[in-house]
Amino acid sequence: LPAVHLQESALKELAQVAPSVKGQSGSSTQMDEVTPAATFGTTVKSGLAVAESAGQREEEKSKLEKESEHEDESSLSDKETGAGEHHHLHLSSCHECLQLENSTIESVRFASAENIPELSDDCNSKLEEKNDDCLARGIKRVNLAGKPPNVLIYLGSETAKAEFEQVKSVLQECIDTDSYTIYQLHEEQVLKVPWIDNSLLLIIATEEPISEENHKQFMKFLSKGGKILAFSSSFTFDGIQIKRKNKLKKTVHELVVSKMDSTEMKLNLVVSGCIFEEVMKEDTSKVKTLSRLNNADKDIVIVRLTYGDSGGEAILSQAHLELDINSMDVQTEEDFNLLKMSNTKRYEVLKEILTSLGLRCELSEIPMLTPIYLLSSDEEIHLAFLKWLEGSVDAEGLRASSKVSLKFVSSCESKMEVTPSLMPVITEMGSFSSEHFSLKTYQQNLQTKKLGKILLFTEVTPTTMNLLDGLMFELPEEMGLIAIAARQTQGKGRGGNVWLSPVGCALSTLHVTIPLHSSLGQRIPFVQHLVSLAVVESVRSIPGYEDIDLRVKWPNDIYYSDLMKLGGVLVNSTLIETTFHVLIGFGFNVNNSNPTICINDLITKFNKEEGTKLKALTVDCLIARTVTVLERLIDIFQEKGPNGVLPRYYKYWVHSGKQVHLHSEEGPLAWIVGIDDYGFLQVHEEGKGVESVHPDGNSFDMLRNLIVPKH
Repeated sequence: LPAVHLQESALKELAQVAPSVKGQSGSSTQMDEVTPAATFGTTVKSGLAVAESAGQREEEKSKLEKESEHEDESSLSDKETGAGEHHHLHLSSCHECLQLENSTIESVRFASAENIPELSDDCNSKLEEKNDDCLARGIKRVNLAGKPPNVLIYLGSETAKAEFEQVKSVLQECIDTDSYTIYQLHEEQVLKVPWIDNSLLLIIATEEPISEENHKQFMKFLSKGGKILAFSSSFTFDGIQIKRKNKLKKTVHELVVSKMDSTEMKLNLVVSGCIFEEVMKEDTSKVKTLSRLNNADKDIVIVRLTYGDSGGEAILSQAHLELDINSMDVQTEEDFNLLKMSNTKRYEVLKEILTSLGLRCELSEIPMLTPIYLLSSDEEIHLAFLKWLEGSVDAEGLRASSKVSLKFVSSCESKMEVTPSLMPVITEMGSFSSEHFSLKTYQQNLQTKKLGKILLFTEVTPTTMNLLDGLMFELPEEMGLIAIAARQTQGKGRGGNVWLSPVGCALSTLHVTIPLHSSLGQRIPFVQHLVSLAVVESVRSIPGYEDIDLRVKWPNDIYYSDLMKLGGVLVNSTLIETTFHVLIGFGFNVNNSNPTICINDLITKFNKEEGTKLKALTVDCLIARTVTVLERLIDIFQEKGPNGVLPRYYKYWVHSGKQVHLHSEEGPLAWIVGIDDYGFLQVHEEGKGVESVHPDGNSFDMLRNLIVPKH
């Protein structure tokens, strides 16, 4: 077995140790009830662009197959690459590697204190010391449900994009879009995809009957503290039933809504044609009427129900709060006027309902895109880059690219236009200043030979993943490129997930080149593990910060303990001839307490518990330290293979002594024992020995529904 596998005796020890490990984690924190909360979006595919087209991939594949025919002639032996004796080298054409790389995307962490010289610990924060109660506030916010800030919209079997966009756009106008990510929950995902533990709110916006199986799933979500908001839906439970009143169907009626401050508000809305009736039960405290029609029968149209002991709650409405006037077939001018005049109130009611379900509704405006600044930590490299640029742009200073074209200008002009496809880059460093980023702090903490030397910094950009596209393939290798933004408006995550990117989050895309015929070049999926490890090490290698509970979660997440997500990594790689061009996107929360938790919250918590006075850390310091650690990790991996970095990776990962279900939630249990030479998770199932397992491709939780591949 490769050295990563645990010996039989170690497995037995692990089985014995596991319960006590679990016990410790439960008692060592007051947050043991908080389920993992993803700061960055966690769901449904929106078609992330992988760095190369299928055609290119096939071309590379055939090249790689030719390479593999000459494997014996290659200068790399198994021994040199750290592979097990009976393992063939995996090439990027290998289906498993491609699958892991494209669907999982990588994160990596690690650096050994023995092998890595001390980094500068001059990470002084310009920020004021945070109040001690800041963490408590942050936790309280999360504990409204203890769930990631994902909002799901279920539209039944309709796949119509238009309906989803209608409901989504209304929500985006009500809730703080920096704090939540909105996805569609498709019919086929309700039973198969692990959304229940990864969502805060489920919106049911369909009049279709709800199947018994789906109803059970929705009730399970409530039982785990989830919130449901239903519009004109047949979904009910406990003390409420639905009664049809066909004469009301799709008509405009006046509602009287009871507000949280006990006042009443009247407004006109389109109603569904159904009303609620209370079923007489002994315990009516779980049902509260929020709105009635202003008619003779005083029909109930909005109710609030609680469920279970974990804070589960549902607000059911038979009035169309979710639809604006353009989405409805309004027949008369009178109806049009009534609805238009009630529109402001409709938003007010909707916001109050969303707030009562635990969402933040203070609106943040979407910021304008800003120009890019060309910065460098090294004067000599800066001049060399400008010299290279002279021969690489047209007469207008334009460097064209299919993703983002860059226009290099010497100084900032007041009327400079910035669009998602064309961005000005200011080359004069003297005019640069930012409240979110200090070049001096970055320079002090960057101690690399190549990586991160040429920096494109911008306050606001759609995503840093596209900024380097037009430069990276031709730039000399010693000019390591990095793109950093204070905010992203369309950040990218694994499997097309949306990446929430507020101020206070470290947001960066780094360019790294890796030779195909090298230890890491044969195991490109490992890059993600090295990056995740580098993020954790960037904090935990600072003297005094070694016990900050920042950890690695396979395959590409950064966690607070094993409870809440703080960050993630995205890796896209393109093979050109015999060199991988790897774009590494990473984002982690440094100073943004909401909507989940950040590194400075952990430092505040640690200071409170230990009586220490560790300083808050800054984005500029930690990005530079991450890049520094990563370069050293890559060097170690190239020299020693996986075994050079795995001991440190395991020191910081969250999976020790943990079990997972294989195939499905009811599948057999297996102990997680490590990762193999290619970055796949290894598990030990009773009576079956150690096997590598693959994700099933769901984009909610990589550790759910793991598949044992057929060999």
